[in-house]
Amino acid sequence: MIHKIQLISIVIVFMLVSTISTEAQTIKAEKGYSTQIGNMVSMLEDLKSRITRRIANLNQEETDFLLDEDANRIGALIYHLAATEKYYQLYTFENRGFKKDEEKWSTALSLGENARGKLKDKPIDYYLDIWDEVRKETLRLLKTKDDKWFEANVKGSSMNNHWAWYHVMEHQANHMGQIALISSRF
Repeated sequence: MIHKIQLISIVIVFMLVSTISTEAQTIKAEKGYSTQIGNMVSMLEDLKSRITRRIANLNQEETDFLLDEDANRIGALIYHLAATEKYYQLYTFENRGFKKDEEKWSTALSLGENARGKLKDKPIDYYLDIWDEVRKETLRLLKTKDDKWFEANVKGSSMNNHWAWYHVMEHQANHMGQIALISSRF
């Protein structure tokens, strides 16, 4: 029992220390964006930076590590974050989901057994590059909108654009914790 408590304590300390930044810990609207969108961009970029710092130097064994037979690999989780963000780009900016020719995102979006078989044997940079490209497009698209758009509902939905992008952010935060747990088990 003491061994388990010590391990939990080490994981908690590791998670706290790894999130400490030398940069100011503020949410401030990014330049070039309306206020509310700029604040969201600030939070999205902070989360992405923190996740990336944690995993940028993983080797192949760590990138493909499975905690158990039902778990997801860290590489697959990064692809999942990119796929989720891509989905919300399409949903909020084009009012649609994935088309047939965009099926490459489906495996990463749903994860599970199919992803365990397909999303492996690639270096961590492969997954980070995919996420970087998706994020680049997110930032470009958000610059074209204002806070009035942000507060408006997604066409045909009771969800507004702000909530949709809040969900992307909270989704990334949830997986940041999962990635921290997985990486503590290497």
